[in-house]
Amino acid sequence: MRHLPIFFCSLLLSASCTAFANDRPNFLLIFTDDHGYGDVSTYHRSDAQTPNIDRLAAEGMLFTTMRANCTVCSPSRAALLTGRYADRVGVPGVIRTHPENSWGYFDPSVPTIADELRKAGYHTAIVGKWHLGLQSPNTPNERGFDFFHGFLGDMMDSYTTHLRHGNNYMRRNADIIEPDGHATDLFSDWTADYLRTRAERTDQPFFLYLAYNAPHFPIEPPADWLARAKQRAPNLDEKRVRNVAFIEHLDHGIGRVLGVLAETGLDKNTFVVFTADNGGSLPHAQNNDPWRDGKQSHYDGGLRVPFMARWPGHIEPGSRCDYAGLVFDLFPTLLELAGAEPAADLDAVSLVPLLGGEKIIAPRDLYFTRREGGLAYGGKSYEAIIRGDWKLLQNDPYSPLELYHLKDDPYEQYDLAAKNKNVFRELATALRAHIQRGGAIPWQEPAKKANR
Repeated sequence: MRHLPIFFCSLLLSASCTAFANDRPNFLLIFTDDHGYGDVSTYHRSDAQTPNIDRLAAEGMLFTTMRANCTVCSPSRAALLTGRYADRVGVPGVIRTHPENSWGYFDPSVPTIADELRKAGYHTAIVGKWHLGLQSPNTPNERGFDFFHGFLGDMMDSYTTHLRHGNNYMRRNADIIEPDGHATDLFSDWTADYLRTRAERTDQPFFLYLAYNAPHFPIEPPADWLARAKQRAPNLDEKRVRNVAFIEHLDHGIGRVLGVLAETGLDKNTFVVFTADNGGSLPHAQNNDPWRDGKQSHYDGGLRVPFMARWPGHIEPGSRCDYAGLVFDLFPTLLELAGAEPAADLDAVSLVPLLGGEKIIAPRDLYFTRREGGLAYGGKSYEAIIRGDWKLLQNDPYSPLELYHLKDDPYEQYDLAAKNKNVFRELATALRAHIQRGGAIPWQEPAKKANR
């Protein structure tokens, strides 16, 4: 029996947001942290084995040319959850514990994907890392999520103590909690609990955003996973083998989550997507092969991320797609599959046609920006833009722009800025327009008025 074309399925789904709740898919969005393209073994031979992530690709569609919206955490998450470039929602840089080193403020007026799906009748939940605000009005329950079980902050000082700068940011909704165990295991356990609860609610579809902290440093695999990796690969460098064990432990947690989906029968009508916020960190021995550089960089090692989607009966198993999209394209994609109408002013583009094997031919620029402090950045931003096969980029605010032709030079080895001045000027002009749009949005928390 042939599958219905995906666009026809979405028309059926949009017929009613309530009467046909059981016909609309559930959504499970698995989002990992600093997960390099080369650290998912379905893309190429790797010393890190990720059979559960690979299975999602084998049972669905593998995307080969997707990029994160930013080279670091907070901006990628802000873009993912709003369908808008991160500087247009107030998050050009990383939101941190200390205000003097925080470079974003998530605009409370912008609706999130959780807001929109909740309006469409979905139960909305996040398990894991938030990293878009530590206090009101920017906690998950205030930004569209019915349920939050996870970590408010940017990174954990340790995966077993769960603290950041001595602060406890672990929460169940608004309640401070002190769970025991490795954070990856906790997030997998909490996800399994949530899925079993939702399996009992056949009257309402759900959206679950599962945001693991792993494999973000500190690289802390459980001892048994590290021993197993060392036994299998005794000649690996210590830093690399710890990272391999860390990733394989993460993959095991994802496998447990997928097992609960199958156990409860939810897998039959759950759209599962796996991706990451940016490339891996090279100083921590993460792998972005074959792309140049890594986290924080606008070379493709910092931007290219694993991306795959599975939806039984709708996405052809083992299919591949080379569309050059951005992770925030999931925003209109999920809304369309839910039968909701995406806002007209989104920067993101729905991937729904691709899921059915069609093409998206409308050209668009891909824009990237990041603001950062310290002596290397000075609180300034640096940007990149891709137009067709051309990429113009900067990796810090003080270096000249570089120009690459990605079709002829996919590994970004030959800077053509001096040789192709017309292309350089064209992209630089387009880049300035993007910067102007983002510059109109405040990215610091408004000053609190003094009591009179």
